[in-house]
Formats: sequence, C-alpha cells, structure tokens
Amino acid sequence: MSYSTSNPPAKIGGPLTGAGQHWYYSSTDVATDVDASGYFTNGSALGMRVNDIVFVCDTDTGPVTTIHRVTVVTAGGAATVSATGLTIT
Repeated sequence: MSYSTSNPPAKIGGPLTGAGQHWYYSSTDVATDVDASGYFTNGSALGMRVNDIVFVCDTDTGPVTTIHRVTVVTAGGAATVSATGLTIT
C-alpha cells in the first residue's frame, strides 16, 4: 500500500516546537514500506522534523509497533523515516 494524507500520523508528545516530537501512525503498511524515501508525502506540512520519533503500528500483523526516526524532511514536502530496530509487540 501507500501513504494517504487522509490517514496522517498524529503528534502525541514531545516539545511544543522544534525536533523531538513524537508521532503515532497506524496503517496496514509494513515497516519496510513506511521506511521508503518520502513515504509521508506531507511530512513538512504536518510539522515533522529530522530526529522526531514515529511509532508505526502495522494493524495487519498482530498488531506490531515499530519505532522509527525521521531522517529527512524536504522543504515544503515529504518526510522519510528509518527504523530504529526496536519493536513493541
């Protein structure tokens, strides 16, 4: 599957401004799909910043939640995340 802006990640914590925000994203996409370059096509508009943390819940597998870090945000565009190797089951 692919990301849909009608199901954006929700900001769930962190500082009021700047990097270090925490996000929660739930979908049927597996963690490796979410790690695709520019997956969150509206990441910049949402306020995602490099080094923010994204908890990704794959609702098809149990559910399983993986922890990712925002690695790239293009100006006015997409955000890319990378898995940290941590999983919550």
